[in-house]
Amino acid sequence: MTGKREHNEQHDQEPARHRRDKGLQRRRVLIGGGTVAVAGGLAAAGFASADTTNSSSTTATSASEATSTVSTDASASSGVCTLTAEVTEGPYSLDGALIREDIRETKEGVEVQYTFTVVDQDNDCAPLADALVELWHCDALGEYSGYVGKNGHTEDDDGTFLRGGVLTDSSGEASLISIWPGHYVSRAVHVHMRVHTDVTIADGTYTGGTVVHTGQLFFDADLNEAVQATSPYSDNTTAETALADDSIYDDGGAASGLLTLTALGSSVSDGYTATLTVGVSTS
Repeated sequence: MTGKREHNEQHDQEPARHRRDKGLQRRRVLIGGGTVAVAGGLAAAGFASADTTNSSSTTATSASEATSTVSTDASASSGVCTLTAEVTEGPYSLDGALIREDIRETKEGVEVQYTFTVVDQDNDCAPLADALVELWHCDALGEYSGYVGKNGHTEDDDGTFLRGGVLTDSSGEASLISIWPGHYVSRAVHVHMRVHTDVTIADGTYTGGTVVHTGQLFFDADLNEAVQATSPYSDNTTAETALADDSIYDDGGAASGLLTLTALGSSVSDGYTATLTVGVSTS
């Protein structure tokens, strides 16, 4: 498998095994078509229109109130969807992610339950079934499996923690469980994502296929501040970059990977659900 975007993070020099690409771009493509059928009512989390009559808004209560819900209300016209922003996959990708719903292993942190709906903008935004949704991100101290030590901490490294993926169902939905990422120098808190089609699943991993989306996911700044103040995140003393100052996120809301977050309980430690509709191009 070959990644699709060149490295754009201002951080440590890329490891030799990182795949560098030449096609980095951010895309905003609006298309028209028939009625969009998206299961779970997640269309509002990911569809957006550039038309000023279809504005989106993000609301949140105080970060100290763990029951906060950060929602993006995008009243897009029927059959019109936005191609989710394509960005660099970063220097910490690895091939052959494990096929599994829970990617935490033994890593501690605030639980995040992800639900993604993948739609194909080349097929009237129809749900895309049997696509592999792959995630990877750093732990609470800012370290990636397979690259532990790059961000200043010493810990066990099995090369697989906080990495994995699942296939979308017939409704285009994929659900994964992980922890809220920590932070490291030069980047706001984020999660990496790839969407693959036509992969072969065997022995708990994948081979082959085509990458149809490479993106990054982002978190509401106020809620992130509350999470980063809790243990074990508070043990990370490296500088943190604010979302507004991130070199990748362009303030485009859901179309740029901003997650819709809903608290699972009455405190930050109870965790959050995170939803997003991901528009991809399969052509």
